[in-house]
Amino acid sequence: MDEGCSRIRRRVSVRKRNRRSLESVFAALTAAVLKPGDEEKEDEDEETVAGSRRRKTMDVQPVENIDSEEDMFGDYDSFAENSFLAQVDDLEQKYLQLPEHRKHATDHATEDLCSESIKHNTLSITAVGDYTELKIDEHTKNQSGHEDVSIDPEADVLYDIPSSQVLFFENLYSSSNDLGDPSTEERDWNSSSHKTVNEELPINNVEQPQQTDESSSKVRTSSDANRRKSLKDHLKNTMTGNAKAQTPVFSRTKQLKETLLSEEINVAKKTIESSLDDLGPFYSLPSKVRDLYVQFKGIEKLYEWQHACLTLNSVQERKNLIYSLPTSGGKTLVAEILMLQELLCRRKDVLMILPYVAIVQEKISGLSSFGVELGFFVEEYAGSKGKFPPIKRREKKSLYIATIEKGHSLVNSLIETERINSLGLVVVDELHMIGEGSRGAILEMTLAKILYTSKTTQIIGMSATLNNVEDLQEFLQAEYYTSQFRPVELKEYLKIKDTIYEVDSKAENGMTFSRLLNYKYSDTLKKMDPDHLIALVTEVIPNYSCLVFCPTKKNCENVAEMICKILSKEYLKHKEKEKHEVIKNLKNISNGNLCPVLKHTIPFGVAYHHGGLTGDERKLLEEAYSAGVLCLFTCTSTLAAGVNLPARRVILRAPYVAKEFLKKNQYKQMIGRAGRAGIDSTGESILILQEKDKQQVLELISRPLENCYSQLVQEFTKGIQTLFLSLIGLKIATNLGDIYHFMSGTFFGVQQKILLKERSLWEITVESLRYLTEKGLLQNDTILTEKGLLQKDTIHGSEEEFQYSFHITKLGRASFKGAIDLAYCDSLYRDLKKGLEGLVLESLLHLIYLTTPYDMASQCHPDWMIYFRQFSQLSPAEQNVAVLVGVSENFIGKKASGQAIRKKVDKNIVNRLYLSFVLYTLLKETNIWSVSEKFNMPRGYIQNLLSGAAAFSSCVLHFCEELEEFWVYRALLVELTKKLTYCVKAELIPLMEVTGVLEGRARQLYNAGYKSLMHLANANPEVLIKTIDHLSRRQAKQIVSSAKLLLHEKAEALQEEVEELLRLPSDFPGIVASSVEKA
Repeated sequence: MDEGCSRIRRRVSVRKRNRRSLESVFAALTAAVLKPGDEEKEDEDEETVAGSRRRKTMDVQPVENIDSEEDMFGDYDSFAENSFLAQVDDLEQKYLQLPEHRKHATDHATEDLCSESIKHNTLSITAVGDYTELKIDEHTKNQSGHEDVSIDPEADVLYDIPSSQVLFFENLYSSSNDLGDPSTEERDWNSSSHKTVNEELPINNVEQPQQTDESSSKVRTSSDANRRKSLKDHLKNTMTGNAKAQTPVFSRTKQLKETLLSEEINVAKKTIESSLDDLGPFYSLPSKVRDLYVQFKGIEKLYEWQHACLTLNSVQERKNLIYSLPTSGGKTLVAEILMLQELLCRRKDVLMILPYVAIVQEKISGLSSFGVELGFFVEEYAGSKGKFPPIKRREKKSLYIATIEKGHSLVNSLIETERINSLGLVVVDELHMIGEGSRGAILEMTLAKILYTSKTTQIIGMSATLNNVEDLQEFLQAEYYTSQFRPVELKEYLKIKDTIYEVDSKAENGMTFSRLLNYKYSDTLKKMDPDHLIALVTEVIPNYSCLVFCPTKKNCENVAEMICKILSKEYLKHKEKEKHEVIKNLKNISNGNLCPVLKHTIPFGVAYHHGGLTGDERKLLEEAYSAGVLCLFTCTSTLAAGVNLPARRVILRAPYVAKEFLKKNQYKQMIGRAGRAGIDSTGESILILQEKDKQQVLELISRPLENCYSQLVQEFTKGIQTLFLSLIGLKIATNLGDIYHFMSGTFFGVQQKILLKERSLWEITVESLRYLTEKGLLQNDTILTEKGLLQKDTIHGSEEEFQYSFHITKLGRASFKGAIDLAYCDSLYRDLKKGLEGLVLESLLHLIYLTTPYDMASQCHPDWMIYFRQFSQLSPAEQNVAVLVGVSENFIGKKASGQAIRKKVDKNIVNRLYLSFVLYTLLKETNIWSVSEKFNMPRGYIQNLLSGAAAFSSCVLHFCEELEEFWVYRALLVELTKKLTYCVKAELIPLMEVTGVLEGRARQLYNAGYKSLMHLANANPEVLIKTIDHLSRRQAKQIVSSAKLLLHEKAEALQEEVEELLRLPSDFPGIVASSVEKA
């Protein structure tokens, strides 16, 4: 019997699929107390169930055949405590009331109790709906009071109950030898059984109350009643203990399905924490995650490299990891699985950093459905969105999806509130961007702070274009994984005149002849299309897709129009109805406006794609391209780094991006879009070049990827100075020695021998601190100045100098809290201070001027005639704003008429006011097209200006919150930020809070009667498809999921606020006094 017990224990803890079926356990259990006739009956039942088990094993087809990932969980549910125990009482009463059964009441109680347990679990699981259904039929009752239980051949009960309950039946089995001996039975329940549970489940170690058994034994007089009562009490105590240990406390509104999911998550969590090899059904995650990937993304099986990466020892041990694969290799899926492990199993928050706002929004739309189904929040940190510090959740965890800038502010706020350890994982996509300008410097600062302040946060970095990985490994203290896997083979070609060569690294000059273009060109056609683009694109369109990368935005539009002039009329017939719908929809979202170029090109299935499009237009065109309605995009290089739009063939119009020659990283990203997984067998890239560029191009394709270099010092105000200010402000490092030590651990510190030729790291550190002190952002000890440490001739520091400490000033704190570029912080302070002297509140113009981004003003080139015309149309109060900031009508008039101006006026102020006029007009009219026409500006530029102003307004708000003198701006800027963020009529704002709902879609929803977040959250996607024009099923589901998630976030935030108000304060006098007395 002991051997049988150990066998069951081993199966529970190691491999679930080898467990004996529940009937076989009960058959052995009751064999000792049944009559000989009953034993024969039990043998027949055991054979039946064993046969069912064999059939089940043969029939089940797993989604993915990975032997190391056994299904430990299956589809079980926790027991409903009250109803189950009520069944126990009913069962006992039933047998006690029947005189002919009293003799065998104790003998049969055990087996019937087990039958009831099976029935209960079956009912729970059937209620869930999508999970395995167990059907139990009650057959004829035999004379001894047994009920024959038939189990569906496809069901296996042990797959459908928690392992803790299996251990309970194991104890039941082990004590069956003593059922006939009342004197030993109670001893077994109170000592042996409890010991086994505690030994086998150390994580669920729950002390079982024993007084119940002791007190009840005094009352019981007969051995039968004694055994029966002991059994009931033990069952009650064990199941209650298990419920407390494994079933989270949910409100009554939670569905039974969530209970099942929570229990699976708990088991997965405990399994991960243990040292067992068998981690669960889907990489330590509940089996439901695998089902959701099939349902939402159509992913049924992982690539081999993905499985290898997820099962790396470094990943299992939670070491930092960098992994690199070609574009379209499936990098993101690995990151998503690791994020879900952290959220669901380890119960920690996760931060995902992405390069662009559009990608952040796309990722939020894709993961919101997972958040709703699996019980975690997905929060957007991009543009003006994001709460600092983030809301602290008690139960559900949060996945923060952020741009580089917002990710940095989020990490700062977590460090400041001492919550950085709540961040379990940080995932960085496009890690190579750490070497790209100011954004690279901000990304480096973010990662360096995490490494310095938290030893428990894991960092995962991924990229398709990494070269000097060793430096990044040293900086991040990370392991490295790489593979050359591509789901679709990529063939690279070069085109010179009408000859196409295949790129071949083995060939002497790097290329081999492939073919001649077979397309008849007339003389007129040659002049229109000297690069033979028509010949190249007509080989693939309209049945396959094609991308043509062009050097400039204007070139994109020209090439699209040129192609459509030459294409035959036959192309108009391909998906004609769908293309007409696209044009109609473009007009709807743009108040009846339509770009003349798109009006001409879309009927041919061609469109341009660049930053000059509005967000609504870009989103609609991308959807049409993905659906195959559009077959050709002429685009700029930004598409390669942005959303995933693969094509059968990728053509590079020239080896240039604007006027700069192509870099290897850019080239790799562009050609990486060739080949669509699951659609194409191969992908092709063709680089068109002139004879003069041939040598440079051959060098380009043969050389390695560019190295990544730290931008921390190169980007002075946005880099090292901002870093030092935040280090001192957050008290990460406040003295010179600590700051120098921190710098040594940065990416710059790793590369200092390469990057520093003339100055040392110590000199740069001292120089930066001196600059911040002179600017009034930092204060230093008096001894520092006396010693002359910050003089320019200081080369290195003594031991004493290492202890010199710094303190942040109010202006410094406001600057780092608002994430203000230090090049502009003093200008912002002066402008806000001057604004207090005569703030004009008759209109929004004055506030808009104060929140117009300084960096965009420096790049602006006003049209003076338009400037003068707009100035003349202002009201007297609005013209007064211009006078207050230092721009007169006389000055604008002279500039417009071309007269010479003697009086010097700050160019940046003039440009900033001009952009303020654009924003002010836009907020009044809320129509980008009309504003674009008035100011003769591309509509895409105006939208970028609007989003930049919204983000900067949010920064100015945080800046003002730290300075008491600017209290008046706080309430004003909250409303202005909201207006700039959405720039629509007030009634559409609640709908536009939902990720993926832009102005055009919000207007459609509002007109259809969906006027609030609650309406959207409770909407039926199928009804939405029928009600809203041009809405796909996938989009409808994403909108509803995002709305539900946002509604849950708001509800939980309010609930937590209520509980916080009702909670007894920790510093309550009585509590403090009692704790002092105890001490």
